[in-house]
Amino acid sequence: MSGSAANAPGAGQIPGVRANPLRTPQDRRLPRIAGPSGLVIFGVTGDLSRKKLMPAVYDLANRGLLPPGFSLVGFARRDWAHEDFAQVVHDSVMEHARTPFREEVWEQLAEGMRFVPGTFDDDVAFDTLRTTIEELDKERGTGGNFAFYLSVPPKFFPTVVRQLKKHGLSEGQGDSWRRAVIEKPFGHDLASAQELNAVVHDVFAPHEVFRIDHYLGKETVQNIMALRFANTLFEPLWNRSYVDHVQITMAEDIGIGGRAGYYDGIGSARDVIQNHLLQLLALTAMEEPSGFDAESLVAEKLKVLSAVRLPQDLGRHTVRGQYTGGWQGGQKVAGYLEEDGIDPKSVTDTYAAIKLEIDNRRWAGVPFYLRTGKRLGRRVTEIAVVFQRAPYSPFDATDTQELRNNALVIRVQPDEGVTIRFGSKVPGTQMEIRDVTMDFAYGESFTESSPEAYERLILDVLLGDANLFPRHQEVERSWEILDPVEEFWAAHGRPEPYPAGTWGPQAADDMLALDGRSWRRP
Repeated sequence: MSGSAANAPGAGQIPGVRANPLRTPQDRRLPRIAGPSGLVIFGVTGDLSRKKLMPAVYDLANRGLLPPGFSLVGFARRDWAHEDFAQVVHDSVMEHARTPFREEVWEQLAEGMRFVPGTFDDDVAFDTLRTTIEELDKERGTGGNFAFYLSVPPKFFPTVVRQLKKHGLSEGQGDSWRRAVIEKPFGHDLASAQELNAVVHDVFAPHEVFRIDHYLGKETVQNIMALRFANTLFEPLWNRSYVDHVQITMAEDIGIGGRAGYYDGIGSARDVIQNHLLQLLALTAMEEPSGFDAESLVAEKLKVLSAVRLPQDLGRHTVRGQYTGGWQGGQKVAGYLEEDGIDPKSVTDTYAAIKLEIDNRRWAGVPFYLRTGKRLGRRVTEIAVVFQRAPYSPFDATDTQELRNNALVIRVQPDEGVTIRFGSKVPGTQMEIRDVTMDFAYGESFTESSPEAYERLILDVLLGDANLFPRHQEVERSWEILDPVEEFWAAHGRPEPYPAGTWGPQAADDMLALDGRSWRRP
């Protein structure tokens, strides 16, 4: 299948995928605007669509990054007319959009909205969808270019993609393109991920499949590469000679909410470590890519993921927990087993921590500690690169408190930025050294507001820019890392309980104490 003329591949570029705009000065000066295209959202009535996808589409239109004829098609099991769907989008935009509401933008966008009622196994509905797309090509000038966003439970992925193939929707005509966008989780273990990839690739070519990991769309995550490779200050120290260890944390202060049907049986490790945290590890630890196109980035991420090694003693260096009732934000909250829809005997982990090592010259002997959990002390995602202590300190005699290790902390959310911790002299006549921090915050340093992650990712899909999307090889390697841990946990009793509002089970602190280290308290 070929891309449009605007997306014509250059030398060394995969077909249908636009070159990364960061690579040429001409592209850097021009806004990234999608060409003629449309988006079909399956599962358009769900929370993700209502809170993220539909507002992101409006925000892109409001910023002038979508073509005038852009079209949005919803597919769901609802008895709606096109006008009903447009009203649902309108309400979502009014409640969740990042940019101000402008009537003229809304009217132009709403003209291209259509709704197709039906179930995923409904042949008549998919025939209607094909007719709808053909009509939009004529009425709106979408050029036959459509992306299909599968905002549906993973069990429906195979059904939807096979229906797209069966009804002639997966292949464009002439220079037009068709693309599939798949939300995580990409399987629940290696075998299911491989099976899913085989089904999807039977319908769409690998470069036409965009696996969404919304963390990779965040400005701070993308800034990891800029921080490392645009500054001589950091890269010479980014190795085993100077780094003591790395901590990658994704903590949530909420429980499972209404996600019991999805979450129970999945757990924190599968939900977060397998995708978000291993992707953050790969970006933190990889070598400098030869370019910032998808192929170069994937090559370096795969290299470092292939070098990741699990500890020999999984009992001492992995931890799983499950929150119990407690106090959070001044309110009493229920434990996991008391949540609606949860089996009282469930052994699903709501906290997971793993120690990993990387067998290569840069990182040999440097542990990477990954942790995630629900009902923790506060909501925060960060990468902390903790440096080794100075081999000798001439100031120990006058210090009133022990200096901690120097650290560089990349804050992914909620207060995006970078903090550096180092020792500085306290004002006075004595040479007393104390820890201080130097802070960079996106909101204070730039007048431009950061786009929401889904804005960036949806635009990249429409442009065919795949550099922020994990490939199937990365997904499968991540499951290879996590599967032995899940198998070990399944054979060894229940998760350790921890009270809501704390920072996880005691075993997690003990895991680092074994190595003479401790978790950061964000």
